[in-house]
Order: sequence, then structure tokens, then C-alpha cells
Amino acid sequence: MVLAGCVPAGRRSAPVPPPAAAPAPKPAPTPDEVAQLPAPAPAWETRPVDADAKTIAAQRYVVRKGDTLRGIADRTGSASEAIARANGLSAPFVVRSGQTLSIPGGRYHLVRPGQTGIAIARAYALPWTRIVAANALVEPYILRAGQRILIPVDTAQPVSAAERAAAFTLDVDSILTGGEPAVAANQPPARPVASPRRVLPATAAVVAPAALPGRFIWPVDGRVIRRFGPGASGERNDGIKIAVPLDTPIRAVADGTVAYVGDGIAALGGLVIVKHGGGWTSVYGHAAKLSVQRGQAVTKGQTIALSGETGYADRPELHFELRRGRTPVDPTTQLPRR
Repeated sequence: MVLAGCVPAGRRSAPVPPPAAAPAPKPAPTPDEVAQLPAPAPAWETRPVDADAKTIAAQRYVVRKGDTLRGIADRTGSASEAIARANGLSAPFVVRSGQTLSIPGGRYHLVRPGQTGIAIARAYALPWTRIVAANALVEPYILRAGQRILIPVDTAQPVSAAERAAAFTLDVDSILTGGEPAVAANQPPARPVASPRRVLPATAAVVAPAALPGRFIWPVDGRVIRRFGPGASGERNDGIKIAVPLDTPIRAVADGTVAYVGDGIAALGGLVIVKHGGGWTSVYGHAAKLSVQRGQAVTKGQTIALSGETGYADRPELHFELRRGRTPVDPTTQLPRR
């Protein structure tokens, strides 16, 4: 009452506005909305690579006190892995003072953070498989920032950067072995995300889950119209083709982590690649709509795409592959009998 007596006659105190209502939470995206999410650029397009490899001559090096294999590689411009192979060194790659090492010569590229094998191969107009073989790279094929890799010499290599990029051909094997970005030493791979709304940055490396995939299921219900292996005209099919109606849900054949989503391989059109444990990979091509993102964890039976006739498909169909390591395996030998 005392406060009320202080209000001048003829004036009213301003009404207090009601508190603003909290914004309603956004509903979870529907499968159709998820399918329309734009796919981010693949990792190999976000970190350009200059073809700036340094050529060194083969030489001998006498180990000094305090030398490490990595330090010797930095001093000579060679690759520590190449030096280890040339001298029969095995982990933990200890060198002794006074020891004479053979330093293999060649053309070495210094890997920068975020660079991928695919981007490096494009820069030098070489098949990534040749670089894998020259450096004896193995699973999980993740490069290390500061690592040097040997670039084979090709006398017919195109001169300009545009010609080198045009000469590179992307395929499933390249994505599996050269699609992950280089990481800093001791940097762990990224943890899979649960939702397609959470997109991993292109600089995050994705690896396969550790658990074995167990029994695979069929990705769709349909008729196999092309089988694994050589075709009538001699071309090889690394998977099977299954005829299905348009917009048929395509299911993950086992738990795994999505390694690639996009349309970078023209022949396969809309494409999803999933890594499973035990070195297994599944490949799903000709999709019309893609419902997952790179780095997303998926479960067996989950819809990851809708079927279509993209790429070089001449009818609505699914191109499906299973690979163990880098080797394509006839899917019908691993899928349940019908």
C-alpha cells in the first residue's frame, strides 16, 4: 500500500508483459526430409593438394647418437616407413649409433593435415592403388600428417593441374583405401554419430567398427538380374544387381559405420558405402535418395537409401557389393538362401 501511494495521480504503472513462451522443440526429421539433406563435400575435395613432392637420391646414412627413424627421415627427405623396409627394421624401429642405413631414393610427398590419398593421387594423376602398392600401405589406410609417401614416377604424367585431375578415376577401392583424411600423430579416429543431422567434419577420419558383423541380411527383396563376376561381354561385375521398384527402402545388411555418401562414381550414381567389422564393407549403388551421412552409425535392417535408376542403370535396380578387405566377394555366398 505504501508503494501504491507513491504512484502520481492519473498515471498507471505499465503492465508487466507475460514471459515469452519457450520455442517448441523441432520435431525429428522424417525419412523423406532426411533424404533431402545435402551431402557435404567429400573429404578429398576440402583439402587441395599441390604436386610438390621432393626428389632425393639414394644414399647411405650413418646413425648418430640420439637419432630416431623419424628424425632420419626428416633429415634425408625420405619416408620412415621406406627406410624401415629397405633395412629390414621392425617395430619399435630402434636404430643404433654407428649403424649404416640405406636411404631409398625417389619422389616423396609430405602429407599435410586433412589431405587424403585420393586428393594426393589426383594431384599426381596416378591411380591411388599404385601409391598404395609403392608404400605397402595396409588397413585402415589412414595417413598421418607429417608422413612422407613415395610417389611412383610416370613418364606419361599430364603436365597441368587440370589435366592431372581429369586423368584421375574414382572407384570403390580408392574410396576405401584413400578416402580418409590424414590425422595428427596419436589423434584417435572420430566416434560415429547417431543422427544424419550431425555431420562429421571432412577432417575427421572414420574407421570401421571393431565388432564382427555377424550374419548379413538382404538389402532389398527383389530378383537378381545380374550376377557376380564376368558378364557376357567380358566386363567384370564386382557385385550383383537386384531389380526393385523405384523408392524401395534399401537396408543396411549389418551394423556398421557409413564411410561414403554421394555420387562421385558416375557408373553407380547415388552411392552409400558402409564399413563393418572384420574387414567387411558393403556397397549400395543406383540409389535415388540417400538417407545417411558419412560417419553415421547404422544398424542391421536400417533404411539407408531409397532405390532408383541413377548412374548407368537402365532400370530401377540396386547395385550391391560385399568386400572383404579390398577383395570383392560374391554376395550370394554370404547372404541367406531364399
